[in-house]
Amino acid sequence: MQQKPNKLTEGSILKSLISLALPVIFVNILQTAYQLTDTFWVGRLGTDAVAAVSISFPIIFFIISLGIGLGVAGTILVAQYAGKQDQATVDYTSSQTFLMVIIVSLILGVLGYLLSPSMTLLMTDDQNVIAPAISYMRISFIGLVFMFTYMVFQSLLRGVGNVRTPMYIVLGTVLLNLVLDPLFIFGYGPIPAMGVKGAAISTILTQAIASIIGIALLSGGKYGIKLRLSHFKPDYPLIYKMFKIGFPSSIEQSTRAAGLAVMTLLVTTFGTLTVAAYGIGTYVLMFVIIPAMGLSMATSTLVGQNIGAGKIERAERIAILSTKTAFIALTIGGNLIFIFANQVVAFFIPGEYETIKSGALFLRTMSLTFGFVGVQLTLNGVFVGAGNTMISMILAIVSLWVLRFPLGYVLAIHTTLAEVGIWIAFAVSNIIAALATIVWFKKGTWKEKRITEEMKQIEDTRTESIIEGGSLG
Repeated sequence: MQQKPNKLTEGSILKSLISLALPVIFVNILQTAYQLTDTFWVGRLGTDAVAAVSISFPIIFFIISLGIGLGVAGTILVAQYAGKQDQATVDYTSSQTFLMVIIVSLILGVLGYLLSPSMTLLMTDDQNVIAPAISYMRISFIGLVFMFTYMVFQSLLRGVGNVRTPMYIVLGTVLLNLVLDPLFIFGYGPIPAMGVKGAAISTILTQAIASIIGIALLSGGKYGIKLRLSHFKPDYPLIYKMFKIGFPSSIEQSTRAAGLAVMTLLVTTFGTLTVAAYGIGTYVLMFVIIPAMGLSMATSTLVGQNIGAGKIERAERIAILSTKTAFIALTIGGNLIFIFANQVVAFFIPGEYETIKSGALFLRTMSLTFGFVGVQLTLNGVFVGAGNTMISMILAIVSLWVLRFPLGYVLAIHTTLAEVGIWIAFAVSNIIAALATIVWFKKGTWKEKRITEEMKQIEDTRTESIIEGGSLG
């Protein structure tokens, strides 16, 4: 049987990169809009409601980050086997990834539900905030399985190069959330007003619908992956291998989450004005990172597929082109933000002169290093696509815990720079982390990571399972 040509392992690299990156960037923008919708409607309930959600977010994000890496493992394998044009293993690995992530999400969901009161009391002693925060967290943890399931659906389709289908579904969930949020928060007709709890219920419902649609589409087999019921029998050697690949990504994500929380604690020592300036600066950074993350994810898929196809030199050309593109695009964006820093901050807090001044200084200090952020994220995508998640984990730990926080602490607390020392720490850590990432990339060890060749014994077991269960799928 003649194999279909793979557009991602042949032809124009730039065209493949753009075709993958743009839909992923749009999805990231839509997911940001999803979060903004929740913030908008919950904000209508007052300060206590906003505080309840704000307290819940870092905890939920930390728990989610532990599970995200496991989905990354499936994406890497699927991308490399798709490049190898081994459809049977793509289908089988996808089913096993879903099985593993569902089990992990149920365990984390139960733990999160039971520990919600304790985790809330660690964050606040405000009696007006504790009850709604616990309620919001518990409902969110009940729906964790839906959140994880849909994240895996997106990741696996991205692994086979299908980025448009998830985009359409995310667009649908954003529009649905626009309707359900006010409906469950404020109530209407037979639906009672549920406040903060309503926002969590709205989120669960939209994610449940998205998950069901995603699994139904993959079960049909028309989108590059076909889930089969017979493939959901636990394959322990494969699951163990995926866990080994994905665990460093879990540590990386949770490290970033914990690092964000610790930097926030350092900032709070300088008062409300500095916290506001920091909040606006990091919010702008998150928006700037959206295109870089899209490029990183696209690069991960392209590198994974080309390594799977044995086209190592093409994978390296993809990495270099992606990195240059990210550096140029984010440097241009950073320069624009540097020029219009005052106007950007004033958009969020008009009339607050001192906060605008402090926030603009943070943006100007950090914005000229945005290109380096793009380099680090894109090369991180290269390492992930190659299956070398350990490199990404080490670089994240070094960037946040060896560079940014210690430097920020020393400059802010032990010099006269005060909060400006934190701003400088962001800029310096961005540059050094990018340079360290480039050095590691230049060593070329990532090109030696051939996961599909490491799994010969597992493939033998997998082949028997596919043959035995093929007629049942």
